[in-house]
Amino acid sequence: MKRLFKNTIKTIVIATLAGTTVTSCKKALEEKPYSFLSPNNFYKNENDAKIAINGVYNTLYSWDLYKQPFWNMTVLDDDHVSGADWFLGTTGAGNYQGYWGVDGPWVGLYSMISRANVVIENVSKIEQDIDAEVKERIIGEAYCLRGWAYFQLVQLYGAVPLRGKSLSEDPNPNVPKSPVKEVYEFIIEDFKKAEQMLLPEGNPKSGEPGRVKRGVAKAFLAKTYLTMASGSLSGAQISVRGGQDNNLYTYTKSVVAGLEGLDSRVYFELARDKAIELLGDNEYSLFTASWKDIWKKENRNKGENMWELQSLAGTDLFTNNLSAYFSAFSTFGRGAVWFTNNHYRDYEVNDLRVLQGVKHNYEMNNASKTKYFYPSWEAATYKTIGGVTYNNNGTTDDRAYVIKYEDVADPTIANSDAFFPLLRYSEVYLIAAEAENELSSTPSVKAYEYLNEIRGRAHASLVSNLTQQEFRSFVLAERAREFVFEGIRRFDLIRWGVYLQVMNKISAGQDNISKSRSEKHLLFPIPNGEMLSNEAIKENNKFW
Repeated sequence: MKRLFKNTIKTIVIATLAGTTVTSCKKALEEKPYSFLSPNNFYKNENDAKIAINGVYNTLYSWDLYKQPFWNMTVLDDDHVSGADWFLGTTGAGNYQGYWGVDGPWVGLYSMISRANVVIENVSKIEQDIDAEVKERIIGEAYCLRGWAYFQLVQLYGAVPLRGKSLSEDPNPNVPKSPVKEVYEFIIEDFKKAEQMLLPEGNPKSGEPGRVKRGVAKAFLAKTYLTMASGSLSGAQISVRGGQDNNLYTYTKSVVAGLEGLDSRVYFELARDKAIELLGDNEYSLFTASWKDIWKKENRNKGENMWELQSLAGTDLFTNNLSAYFSAFSTFGRGAVWFTNNHYRDYEVNDLRVLQGVKHNYEMNNASKTKYFYPSWEAATYKTIGGVTYNNNGTTDDRAYVIKYEDVADPTIANSDAFFPLLRYSEVYLIAAEAENELSSTPSVKAYEYLNEIRGRAHASLVSNLTQQEFRSFVLAERAREFVFEGIRRFDLIRWGVYLQVMNKISAGQDNISKSRSEKHLLFPIPNGEMLSNEAIKENNKFW
């Protein structure tokens, strides 16, 4: 098992100095001091700079972000998720404020921004005992992480306060929300700076596994452009499979609030060009020998795994409970989250993402080791394997568990070393395909090439002869097939302006999980602590 970075102890040290544990009951923009150390006497050399940037990454591992709240609120709220009602009864059912971690994303992301600001301001002042390329790389990491944090914030909350300086540089706590377009402009500039300062994957000075590299900044820049382009596109139609009958329904998309009036074509072109540029860099590659290779422990931080949440077995800080919630074998007996039968039927029979990616036969973690198979309607294939008979009652046993987070050091413990994909190379292909399609009246040869690269790897049939609308709809569905439970689907439905239509077409989903949503669900509520401490924010998001 690889370490998070070369010296985990340094990360823990900076966590202590910077006040790692930021809970939702604290003011969202509160910045903890570095104990008795001031920036002037701390930032002296390369070692200090590395410790400081590790502190920025450290926010990912808090109980505000990837310990649970961030993935809970971004993964569980879409049309393809089902699971135990005791777990999906809050976020998964649209009851955001009923979830204990509802303030987590805001608090955690602003904590990351605050620490990134400190690094940007102070590492630039170090003039000795630091390699020039490493110094620039560390500042680039801070820009990339700050851009990533604001990219999440603007998608989740809409207009948000922009803080480009630390509180020591600008102590005013009362910062108004900036318009959505201004936030996106800020994000673009951060990713551009990061792209120029970061080193490519494979460069010996680019940093240890788990750090953002130049390609990560490029990919998120392309993704930002794509989000703006699709969000601002007006009048387009897109078809989504769903409802109670799992038929294909066509919707006219809504423009995402705050992106009105943008020239969507300009941003589609920017997204396509940046994605193609990254593909041409040849710094990353898809796993093609076996689809399952993506999710093996030995392949973490390799190939298409461009940026992953790092974990370390045997620690308290660098663990999460993804494996326990999403895997068939679980500390709960069997996992609490699975995807719907309707989504399962959206894959072709030979698609490796369900042949290998879904747990068709598994053993429950209980005294009797109860054995189950999935799905019930494919009993001829999965009910009896090697003379062993598996169970399925045809209703509550129909659970499509994924394998993505099951390869951990010890699946019998709740908090383990599952890695979470923050960015995979396959998304770069699909960004290029989607953007290319929007730039011509019919899908181009290149658009099919990018899409079929992902289809072919999964052993799914290659696509051809689609209209622009059909291709647009197919890419949206392909992203759902490729990235199920990777925190992408909800964002896709919202940027394409069909989240409410798709969810309400289902109404009551599998296992009676509510999918009914109203306009307030397009954005998360701003925490009460922020509303009380920041006098410049006059009102919460609509209907909250």
